[in-house]
Amino acid sequence: MSGRAGTVPPRPAPPDRAALLAAVGRRVPDLIGPGLRVLFCGINPGLYSAATRHHFARPGNRFWPALHAGGFTRGIVAPWEERELLELGLGITNLVARATASAAELMPAELVAGRRRLERKVVRYRPAWVAVLGVGAYRMGFGQPEARLGRQPERLGPAGLWLLPNPSGLNAHHQLRDLAAAFADLRRAARRPLLPRSPRAG
Repeated sequence: MSGRAGTVPPRPAPPDRAALLAAVGRRVPDLIGPGLRVLFCGINPGLYSAATRHHFARPGNRFWPALHAGGFTRGIVAPWEERELLELGLGITNLVARATASAAELMPAELVAGRRRLERKVVRYRPAWVAVLGVGAYRMGFGQPEARLGRQPERLGPAGLWLLPNPSGLNAHHQLRDLAAAFADLRRAARRPLLPRSPRAG
């Protein structure tokens, strides 16, 4: 998906091994602004994303194809074109800011603290929806061990909560068609007024 004529950012060079190793613990800047339709929240940056400073940047990550297949964008946005999402009312952040080679390296306390930090962002920027990408991280960080994909009964501050699969290419449980369907469900929900839901039983 190309931007306006003459404004397409250049494709960054792929990071080499040294750059990947140096990216441990780095952050990727939030793509965020006030009043978004959907704020997508990844678990934490991988080393490829941290080295390039773009979200979901590793080749094989299916976030960008799923975003398109789910109807959010007219074409597949490249990671280095991510600022185009703001014009569509979409943003990206992470539950945990520090980059790791694998999300499995994160401690449970980091996910819980990330949930509190995410809520502060939501209160400040007031997106209509927050979509967390990763079932296991959501269950741990939000204290909801039985959570399932889709709309969640609770809210995060003023925003509705939606749970999506992790789009990493390593997630063999969900193929691109599954991701596309999950993203499309969210897109349809984001077009409707956000009505209250009852608190989760128990």
